[in-house]
Amino acid sequence: MSTKKSNGSAVKREPKLAKITDDEPIAIRVPKVRFTQLFIDNRFVDAINGATLETINPVTEEVICAVSAAEKADVDKAVEAAERAFKIGSEWRTMDASVRGEILNRLADLMERDREELAALETLDNGKPFGDSFNVDLTLAIKCLRYYAGWADKLHGKTIPIDGPFLCMTRREPIGVVGAIIPWNFPIMLMIWKLAPALCCGNCIIVKPAEQTPLTALAIANLCREAGFPPGVVSVLPGWGRTAGAAIAAHMKIDKVAFTGSTPVGRKIQEAAALSNLKNVTLELGGKSPCIVFEDADVDEAVELAHHAIFFNQGQCCAAGSRTFVQDAIFDEFARKAVARARVRITGDPLKQGVEHGPQVSKLQHEKVLGMIAQGVKEGASLLCGGKRWGTKGYFVEPTVLLCDPKNICAREEIFGPVQVLIRFRTLEEVVDLANDSSFGLASAVLTNDLDTALIMSQRLRSGSCWVNCYDIFSAQAPFGGYKESGIGRELGEDGLHQYSEVKTIVIKMSSKNS
Repeated sequence: MSTKKSNGSAVKREPKLAKITDDEPIAIRVPKVRFTQLFIDNRFVDAINGATLETINPVTEEVICAVSAAEKADVDKAVEAAERAFKIGSEWRTMDASVRGEILNRLADLMERDREELAALETLDNGKPFGDSFNVDLTLAIKCLRYYAGWADKLHGKTIPIDGPFLCMTRREPIGVVGAIIPWNFPIMLMIWKLAPALCCGNCIIVKPAEQTPLTALAIANLCREAGFPPGVVSVLPGWGRTAGAAIAAHMKIDKVAFTGSTPVGRKIQEAAALSNLKNVTLELGGKSPCIVFEDADVDEAVELAHHAIFFNQGQCCAAGSRTFVQDAIFDEFARKAVARARVRITGDPLKQGVEHGPQVSKLQHEKVLGMIAQGVKEGASLLCGGKRWGTKGYFVEPTVLLCDPKNICAREEIFGPVQVLIRFRTLEEVVDLANDSSFGLASAVLTNDLDTALIMSQRLRSGSCWVNCYDIFSAQAPFGGYKESGIGRELGEDGLHQYSEVKTIVIKMSSKNS
């Protein structure tokens, strides 16, 4: 899209991001699955041994299609293609940095063009409401691409004054071949969060989508080819974590691995990286994030914010506000209204407009969530609403509210489901201790109208992000990541960009007459 300047030259204008709302009727079509093979060297190919995996529709529990399943030999093949693409003198290595940015922008344009199809495919494979796929996931992914497209020709080093007749300078160089292992909860968005900065810096990337949700990654692979990335720069390898994922983490010729997922799997990846070639690792892992409501907060607003914090994406968010601490003076009112809000949450087919709440992603996740609720109740939690399967078909769990002791399993372990845990507190000092008493430290939120309280809490809470009077505010410009067992490194922003480059120091001796 372009417009004319007064001198007649064309100026590219970023396409305006579309948005749908519940009062705008839209015909949501069940998407056609067009890509089911591995993507290596800009071609779709079968797995070497012919292996496949089935991807399941979580609404109907029926097979959508079979997808090629990569194993170690396929990872080796993708690495060979990436090494050719990254070789000194290759098209990718000699490409102007500004051209890398142009290709990233073209990919963003293509995703905008196919936005409805990608959103519907994401919903079909993952189960999240179409409005979330369209308005949230695609919006953040496209903006992330454009943000890093702008950085491509701005990655520069420094000149540093050092003692003696020396010119000292630094330059940023790509790491090499990156392996990116993507989770199933935000397949498009979290793929782009890794792909965009990696390609911006000039790396090649091998993406392994989650075995539960491979379809949108393959569709985006086709768009990467259409956008103009040279062969071997981007590969997409659906497969099981125990085979394809393990092969990426342990590969001697993969220089970096970026992973988003559970903390136990993150430990395995870090161990494999250490035992192989000591590859660079970034990990965005689990969370048990506190959402803290002080007595001076507007109760109705706080109820809605806390509701969104835990129930968005069926609770399948690493940063979900899964521990809701409420101050004693307003606790009873808050709990009553929180239950009322949960009971009217619109649950159903996520491809139907207006639905807020879809199924869990898989049978395994469905059973885990229901099992955790049952164990929490067994340990003494009060079930205020929900707690059961919704309907008779599909992996649906009722929006659930529990009143818990801080030591209850549901208040300590990551459920990754639609379970709001309410915990009563009395003082600021008490809630700081309770909130920080966790092995996780990904996110936190403070709901208050007192500035001193907001500032004190935002400094004392041990988390990588702290939202005040809001929740789930993400932007390509702002880094995201966790403390403690919630991860290593950051994604997004300039901090996320630096995870994908090496710093080289160059020192040149100058003649004494020039010193």
